Amino acid sequence: MKIEGQAALVTGAGSGLGAETARELARRGAQVALLDINLDAARRVADEITQAGGQALAVACDITSTESAEAALQAAAEAHGPARLMMNIAGIGTARRLVGKDGTPMPLEAFRRVVEVNLIGTFNMTRLAAAAMLKLAPVDDPHQTQERGVIVNTASVAAFDGQVGQEAYAASKGGVVSLTLPLARDLAQFGVRVMTIAPGLFHTPLMDELPQAVQDSLAASIPFPKRLGRPEEFALLAASIVENTALNGEVIRLDGALRMAAR
Repeated sequence: MKIEGQAALVTGAGSGLGAETARELARRGAQVALLDINLDAARRVADEITQAGGQALAVACDITSTESAEAALQAAAEAHGPARLMMNIAGIGTARRLVGKDGTPMPLEAFRRVVEVNLIGTFNMTRLAAAAMLKLAPVDDPHQTQERGVIVNTASVAAFDGQVGQEAYAASKGGVVSLTLPLARDLAQFGVRVMTIAPGLFHTPLMDELPQAVQDSLAASIPFPKRLGRPEEFALLAASIVENTALNGEVIRLDGALRMAAR
């Protein structure tokens, strides 16, 4: 699908991978709604895009809430028209052992919260965005593919190589991986594609919270290139998925051939 002129939704757009994806889509001519629970952060990125000549709107959105998500999609549609592009990038991470050193089990709520945001939040936004896409006429396409929309979800290499203390995170991202093919099959008859990116170690604000020595050690564990991934590399892949109609129902690891050790 040609990105130029399309309305796009990007969750988690206030920082990191989401912010860079919003910038890339705007650079390619999309009208981008930046959805984030942190509205101030989304506004800063949207203002930056606008000042650079792009079209962007910041919208407050709690992806785990039906009411908040519906309101955000309505606000985006009123500003840019119905969206054909949905980028599910919002998520949270945590590292907590199943049983602590003091013998206390992980609080169930801690596990539930990660799954609620990463898996259920992704599904929530997908179902609402897809329902709107199905009402649209297919895009003009010389190949007559009858395409109506593209949904790109975000998993993690932790879905495959979960480390000690990543039970909640790995389970939530594994759920996103498992959703990919059935969603693609479900929506294929309507011309809506579904893909998932599973990033490895990327240089994001969350990574910046770690000491530099730890960041350097993590980067050294990547076979090639021996550095942390850059958000723009994630954004380039997301944009390429939109533009390559043959990509559907697949999970792409974006990790420099990294396979995570147990700890």
